[in-house]
Amino acid sequence: MHELEHMSEPPSILIVEDEYPLQGVLEDALAEAGFSSDILSSGEEAITTFVARGKNHRALVTDVYLGGRLNGWDVARRIREKDPNLPVVYMTGDEGAEFWKSQGVPNSVLLEKPFQPERLVAALMKL
Repeated sequence: MHELEHMSEPPSILIVEDEYPLQGVLEDALAEAGFSSDILSSGEEAITTFVARGKNHRALVTDVYLGGRLNGWDVARRIREKDPNLPVVYMTGDEGAEFWKSQGVPNSVLLEKPFQPERLVAALMKL
């Protein structure tokens, strides 16, 4: 009866998304794929959570445009300062894509909204 204790925890993904309906969609898609997620609506919260939890997150998924002082580009840069190898997936509407080359961190993926949640799972598996 003790097998469960030895199962490793599902890899945790840090998600920064301020659109409430999308939060649920992403969470469900990741859960089905075997990930757990920490979903936050602001970049400030995300950085605080990441720093507090140490290196437990396996990837960052962030919307580029967030309500708050920090946008998704900022969040990814700050978090990469703490963990230079963390995979990053950006989510954005049309406008964000053209800034990805100049603003995005290396080894990141950009998904243009709207996208199928499976594409996010595929991007995470690839990273």
